[in-house]
Formats: sequence, C-alpha cells, structure tokens
Amino acid sequence: MNRLSIPFSVIMLYLAFLPLQIVAQDNPSSNGGQISGSLQTNANFFIRDSLIGAANTPQYDRQLYGAEAWLNLNYNNWGFDFGLRFDAFNNSNLLNPTDSYSGQGIGMWFIKKQVDKLGITAGYIYDQIGSGIIFRAFEERPLLIDNALIGLRLEYSLGENWKIKGFTGKQRQQFDSYRSIIKGVNLEGFVSSDDENTWTLAPGFGIVNRTLDDQSMNSLVSVLNTYGADYVFVPKYNTYAFTGYNTLSKGAFSWYLEGAYKTPDAQNDPFAETIIKGDTITGDRFIQKAGTVFYTNLSYAGDKFGLSLEGKRTQNFSWRTRPQEQANRGTLNFIPPMARSNTYRLTSRYNAATQELGELSFQADLRYAPSKKLSFNVNVSNIQNLDDELLYREVYAEMTLKIKRNTTIIAGVQRQEYNQEVFEVKPNVPLVRTITPFFEYQYKFTPRKLLRIEAQYMFMQEDPSVELGADFGSWAWIQAEYTLAPHWTFAAANMFNAVPGVASPVENGKRKALYYPRFDVFYTIKSNRFSLSYIKQVEGVVCTGGICRLEPAFSGFRFAVTSTF
Repeated sequence: MNRLSIPFSVIMLYLAFLPLQIVAQDNPSSNGGQISGSLQTNANFFIRDSLIGAANTPQYDRQLYGAEAWLNLNYNNWGFDFGLRFDAFNNSNLLNPTDSYSGQGIGMWFIKKQVDKLGITAGYIYDQIGSGIIFRAFEERPLLIDNALIGLRLEYSLGENWKIKGFTGKQRQQFDSYRSIIKGVNLEGFVSSDDENTWTLAPGFGIVNRTLDDQSMNSLVSVLNTYGADYVFVPKYNTYAFTGYNTLSKGAFSWYLEGAYKTPDAQNDPFAETIIKGDTITGDRFIQKAGTVFYTNLSYAGDKFGLSLEGKRTQNFSWRTRPQEQANRGTLNFIPPMARSNTYRLTSRYNAATQELGELSFQADLRYAPSKKLSFNVNVSNIQNLDDELLYREVYAEMTLKIKRNTTIIAGVQRQEYNQEVFEVKPNVPLVRTITPFFEYQYKFTPRKLLRIEAQYMFMQEDPSVELGADFGSWAWIQAEYTLAPHWTFAAANMFNAVPGVASPVENGKRKALYYPRFDVFYTIKSNRFSLSYIKQVEGVVCTGGICRLEPAFSGFRFAVTSTF
C-alpha cells in the first residue's frame, strides 16, 4: 500500500487555502473567490442487547461509542477549482459492521483548471464511463465505500458535441491507495436531426485497463498454488474492459443500450464447485474467465402515462482493483441494479444485490396519473442466475390519492420472492416469500403542521419443513411523524416480530417475538440539521444506490449533524 504521507497532506491543505491568503493580504475587501462546504457527522452510542444480536463486537462489548465525520471545503477563483475533505473515524463500524475502525486525515483533494478546450483534474477523481459498467469511481458514505481514483484526468473538447477524456491513477483505500494501476479512455458525442420530428443520439465508447502490481500478483499465485491441477491457472497482469453505448431519444421515447466485454481475469466465485477425491465441495475459489454485460432501458414519458422497461445479462464481470478484494471493496465499476428501490421499512427489508458472476434480469415500471389527485404505479422485476435459478422476484402496486388540499393517502401491496441463500450466503435456508400491504396517511393541519402515519404488515409464507416462517417470520410496522415546519420533526415507530420465524431468538425453548422501537427528533435551523434517535434495528441487507451489504442488528442512540455553508 502507498500511504498518503502527512507532509504531502499538509502541503495540499496549504495549497488549497493559499488563494484565500493571497486575497486577504492583497485586498482584504476582495470577494473575487467563493468558498463553500458541508459537514456531516454521526455519533453512535451502543447499548448491548444479545437477544436481538447486538453483541460480540468491540463497540457493544467495550467501546460503547463510535463516530464518523466528513468536512468538505470548495474554493474557486481565477479559473481554478480547489476541493478538500477531512475524514475522521472513531471506533466506526461502517467499514466492517463486526469490527472497529479508527483513522483520520485528508480523505480527498482535487485541483481543476480549464485551459481553452482542455480540462485538467488532479487529485481524487469521481467519474464514470457510460452507466459505469466498466468504470465508476464513486462514493457511498452509508456503506463507507469511497472508490475515488487518485491520479490525473484530461478532458478535451473535439467540437461542440464531442469530447474525449483519459485518466490514470490508483484506487483509494481509506487513507491509503491500492498498488494496481488503472487507466482508461472515453469518447462521447451528441448527434441530432434537423427536421421537425427531432431525434438525438448520444453515443460513447470506453476502454479501461488494470495492471496488477507485483505484490498482489504474488499473493494471488500463492493461493493458486494450493489448488489442484484441474483448477490452477496462469493469472494475467493486464486485464482490459471495453464498452459501447448509445442513447436514442425521440419525443417522449428514450432508448439506452450498452454492451461491455472484459478480457479473462481472475475473480473470486463464492459458489464455485471443486471436486476433491470424488466429492464435490462448494465454496470460495478463484476462476479466470472473460466477462460480458448487456444492458438496455427503454422508456416513455407522457403527460399521464409513463413506462420504463429494463433488461440485463451479466456473466463473469467481477471487476476489482485486485482479485483478492471481496464484497464491495476495491470495485472498479458499477453494474446497474435491476430491482425497485423501495422506501417503506418492510418493503425494503429484502434487497437484491447485483450478481456480478451471473444474472439474467428484467424490470418494468408503469406509472399512470388520470388526474392531478390520483396516480398509480406498478413495478415488476425478475432476477435469476444463468442456470435459471430464481434469485429475486417482486410485484409492487401503489396508489396515491389526494383529497382536497390537506389530505394524501398512499396504499399498496408488495409480493416478493427472495433467495436468502445467495444474497446473504446462508446455506440451506428456504426461499423467502412475502406479501406486504402498506398504508400511509398524511394530513396537513396548516401549511406548517403535518401529520404522517405509516402502517405495514409483512406476511411470511411458512416453511413446511419446520412449520415456521422463513428468516424472522412475519413483521408489523407502524410509525407516526409530526412536523412543525420549519424547525421541528418528531417521529415514533415500532417494528414487531408478529409471528416469529426460524431465525428469531429462542427463550425458554420458544421462539420469542421481539419489539424494535425507534424514536427520532429532528431540528433544522437555516442550513443546519440536528437529529437524535433511539434505535433498535433487526439485522438485514442494507442497500444504497444499488450497492448492498448485510448489516447486523443495532441497539442504541444516534446523534447526527449536517450543515452546508
């Protein structure tokens, strides 16, 4: 690993604020430059509760406290843009939910300059090619994913509608960087017709190359040397990924199409089959295969009617800065998810994480609004692996009705089938099948006083082999939220394990039905927002922007502050 040295960080901090110092010295009243920023901080106070599984981690057993903070600063003047972010982690469980992580320092910096048709960016770069299938440098703070590219990007305008960019660098790893070298080229354009029935094309093409460093290669070879002759292979230092994509638009119609190919690359398969002395064993093993992804989205957006159709086929497209990285760490790309992003507590309990090694999926989303007071939404998604095994299926229907000016009712139902064995790597568990009706009522007493009530119930289909529901069984959820704009919001909720399942805790020889209450207070003043929450949360899969991970149970208080300036 190449550690970002303290002296270099200090130099960058000084350079970022040097323009401010010059302005202050030369002309104290000058307002030529602009500075802006934001602060986000979370503080968790852990309360041990072994009954719900909130135990046996450093935070619950001895530390009792954990926090994260991000302070962003941006300054622009004389055609330059400067950015700097300070990150701090104290006994944080974001990096690894079952462990503790502490560290602090310069988490990001950049300098940008436009020189005629050439754009120059140096430092930490967030960018993507196409939809991100072969390259996406991005951040997802709730999962502590920060896959910035530390390096140089050049972007040149080839004309009014065409541009080409190239980049090179290493991927960020907390306050260090991985050793592998990443570089790529991307060409994008825009073409339109001149007739009255205007259509447009937005084509693009990209190439990305990853070169493994010697240390990563030697580590990979040492693992491969433990394999039998039938499973060993010669890993490659260089892997290339190619993509071509285009958006065709005409009136209310839009069609996006992208195809990507990755040359043979070592990747970890958690479900690989290995034959040892005649016995088949399933488990982690490296394989080396070429990968492909085909993705398309066809949409129509009318005045009252909207329709979106998506399809995707993925095969052997695990693409990381080094093959040894697993889960969400070291990812070089982003494969679009193919399931609805649900917002209600119970409808979002089971989430389908993208399967990089094999997935065939589609999604359809239909919206219809016959009037300003009434609208409908229906969504259907289906995900299976390349062996036709069902991984996820969802049917979702929702109605929104506005009564007069002060009342809104939202009601609907969700039907899910969820392969917990694949998504949560839990062997020999039954397929989760749920039906979840939900209801939301909003009443506005005055323009500044709003009451919102949610009620949901998840019916879990029983597992005939044990006469219990799969996972934790059936759930009930109710929440009341009262807003006194513009400052206060109060919320109280409870999630109740109404009919315990096979994963519910056992007490005195019986499955115990547990309560998971939550209380929140939010206070907003100008650009500052404060919140204090008491939370009991069941374990489950948490997804942000299509990126998912298994989150353990939580018990305790959480204090958060966000501010912009």
